[in-house]
Amino acid sequence: MTARGRVMRQAPVAVTRFAPSPTGRLHLGHALSAVLSHDLASADGGRFILRIEDIDPGRCREAFVEGIFEDLRWLGLGWDGEVVRQSARMHLYSDALARLRDMGLIYPCFCTRSEIVAEIAASGAAPHGPDGPLYPGTCRMLSTEERARLLPDTPHALRLDMTAAVALAAPLHWHDDRAGTVAARPEMFGDVVLARKDAPASYHLAVTVDDAAQGITDVVRGQDLFAATHVHRLLQALLGLPTPRYHHHPLVTDAAGRRLAKRDRALTLEEMRRADADPAALLARLRSGDLTVGRLYQKA
Repeated sequence: MTARGRVMRQAPVAVTRFAPSPTGRLHLGHALSAVLSHDLASADGGRFILRIEDIDPGRCREAFVEGIFEDLRWLGLGWDGEVVRQSARMHLYSDALARLRDMGLIYPCFCTRSEIVAEIAASGAAPHGPDGPLYPGTCRMLSTEERARLLPDTPHALRLDMTAAVALAAPLHWHDDRAGTVAARPEMFGDVVLARKDAPASYHLAVTVDDAAQGITDVVRGQDLFAATHVHRLLQALLGLPTPRYHHHPLVTDAAGRRLAKRDRALTLEEMRRADADPAALLARLRSGDLTVGRLYQKA
């Protein structure tokens, strides 16, 4: 990655992917990830894959899937092969969880969100990770008998026993084209969830399994996901999966320097299209590395 945010090709025949969740319309941050991933693959005849990460039944909508197609076509970004949906790949996640279970590395967590919050508050000084206070390990300490009693009728997630997993796989490293060689420190996340109560796989597990299954050689994504790569590198080691090269690009920001997010009602590509924005000019600005949303929109 150059200082201006452009992905630099490191090896021939790259296989990249753009993997949005259909929980809203795409915004400029998505456009940046898509164009950088597309350009890296197309630079030498590689493949650019579109994957729809639709395993969150409460938030994903089919209308947003169609919106993703519309927005990419408006930008002039084509993809290779059939569109892959995570909702059609549940068996892969189940197989991965079974392997980790056989290794004694996952356990059921019956805690509700409110119970976890209360437990953390009662501890007084809970350690923090990139996503906030760490899970205190309440259900990791349950007896075999107590787990057997709760399992049939109590909703539960599946968590990774991080201490045991790190002891088995560490030390580990991964490579980012801006940060260089990075020592993996997944323990800073604590016992992460690998399967939620309402979904058969978490983001961490699904993205790791899918990238390997699709032969992704280069992962292009925003700097906000840099820390998550520590967990993904651990899962790759535990499951015997290859490690791609990583390209974490700078984020598109507003005038105050805040990154764009769907929850903040960031300007969408659909809104830009309706305002007769020029997609070719927008792509040129994104490729130039000028990532302030006001300038991107005004000059597009």
